[in-house]
Amino acid sequence: EYEGDRNSEGQRHGFGKARLPNGDTYEGEYECGLRSGNGTYRFKNGALYTGNYLQNKKHGKGVFFYPDGSKYAGDWVHDQRQGYGEYLYANGDTYTGEWANNKRHGQGTYVYKDTGSKYVGCWVNGIQDGPAELIHLNHRFKGRFLNGKPLGHGKFIFDIGCEQHGEYIQPVQEEEEDEEEEEPPLPLEPIWKALEITKL
Repeated sequence: EYEGDRNSEGQRHGFGKARLPNGDTYEGEYECGLRSGNGTYRFKNGALYTGNYLQNKKHGKGVFFYPDGSKYAGDWVHDQRQGYGEYLYANGDTYTGEWANNKRHGQGTYVYKDTGSKYVGCWVNGIQDGPAELIHLNHRFKGRFLNGKPLGHGKFIFDIGCEQHGEYIQPVQEEEEDEEEEEPPLPLEPIWKALEITKL
């Protein structure tokens, strides 16, 4: 079902409202039969997108409300979260920063609602990776991350006025003899090895 403007070829063109066969609805601008310009798309499952379209794809600035209560507001390229945007997660956590191919990628800040801690730094394909700071209520860690875990040299900076320098070391898995491994062991957490404490 469609009601709205059409061009001389009879294509949807200009402003219109459509109900799609799957129960979704769209209200907004069309160009030569395709959603292009500003519009609001309501999904049957309760999700909603309002923002820019280009040739039926989310493209430009837009806000997407997901059925679980989470929300993304920011840049889109060909239906993907790409560019700069803010994501509010269902659990109350937030991420503000750069995106590529729907994933956190580049520089960004992730705030954990439960603890108030925040990660400020680099992301690669949705994972904490590269130089960063992990900021807690009364101290922070400054160093590098690899695959979501701190690794290598870094320092803890305490609000009371001192720094603890050291490094995160990846422990080596102990090989167990003669045992059939059903599933691969979980990777061990990196271990902090303190080297020295200095004043700020």
